[in-house]
Amino acid sequence: MHALLVSGSIGMGHDVMAEACAASLENRGWTTETVDSIRLLGEHSGGVGERVFRAMLAVPGVYDAFHFEQLRPGGRLAMLAERESSRRIVPALDAQLRKRPTDLLVSIFATAAGAAHRLKPSHPGLRTAVFCTDVCPHRIWVHESTDLYLVTSETARGFVRRFHPRAEVAVVPAPARPPFYTPPTQADARRELGIDPDGRCVLLMAGSWGIGPLREIATGLAAAGIYVIAVAGRNAVLEASLRDAATANPHIVPLGFTDQVPTLMAASDLVITTSGDTCTEARVIGRHLLLLDVVPGHGRENLQHELERGDADVAPGDPDGLLRAALACLDRIQPPTRPAVITPDGWERAFEKALASIGIAEPS
Repeated sequence: MHALLVSGSIGMGHDVMAEACAASLENRGWTTETVDSIRLLGEHSGGVGERVFRAMLAVPGVYDAFHFEQLRPGGRLAMLAERESSRRIVPALDAQLRKRPTDLLVSIFATAAGAAHRLKPSHPGLRTAVFCTDVCPHRIWVHESTDLYLVTSETARGFVRRFHPRAEVAVVPAPARPPFYTPPTQADARRELGIDPDGRCVLLMAGSWGIGPLREIATGLAAAGIYVIAVAGRNAVLEASLRDAATANPHIVPLGFTDQVPTLMAASDLVITTSGDTCTEARVIGRHLLLLDVVPGHGRENLQHELERGDADVAPGDPDGLLRAALACLDRIQPPTRPAVITPDGWERAFEKALASIGIAEPS
């Protein structure tokens, strides 16, 4: 059996979920392929979409307004944008499906869900699923022909059924990528990174874009004697700034984009980050979260949900307040001795049950 996963390279969250789903399917004997819906839009249109999104985030209140007034209820402007994006994606996705017989198409990006809806009538036997880890899936995620929705909370199930009352919705634990289930011990991770085994250490990261005042946060924590593993992601300007700060204080360990996040989390006592899939990964390794309220729109909704899940606090917006919050967390928490405290079993069982609910059995 073959699955096509359609992600979206705005940030890293969608790609992370696609990778986790692909690993689970391949463990069941499936073959998988992952494509990027932003690339399917075409070089020009995909680039424009990312620039528009970044521009909205840069102006306080703009993305909040668009999310809550347009995306969440399915306003006229949002649905117009969805139809235009889908019109561009459908031909490329159709060619992908015709190139190789596909049993399951999983949309892990909202625009992909609409394209799959429009393609389904011309591909008999194709099952379509949508996987959204947001606590409040907005209107563009939901389409009447979708066979299965995978969500990670009862709240999300309710939001899906706001638009698709008879939807088949499975509430599943959020998965993590395989390396997070087998991290090193804290002692080994610190030895690898050159961090004092007895010092206090935080991991500071804010997605692949490095959103927020990470340099200011890193320098404030380091001045208090805390080791700060500061990850800039793909933000080259931020990486250069962090490396400059590290020359003045060796307690800052600056990094750009890296695939060593399991080791970085294992080395830390506390993870300071934005709401998103990093929170799931930190919980697998058993690290407390201090959340930055810097992502508007769906980020604010997801932040509230992460607080409800527990083992998390929200950071004040000012540097002094954040330092006080981080110090209080470090005094209060004690990382577990086991490298990983959550196994993939819960996700795997729920995923298998969800597939069975739409008639997809594990290959024999």
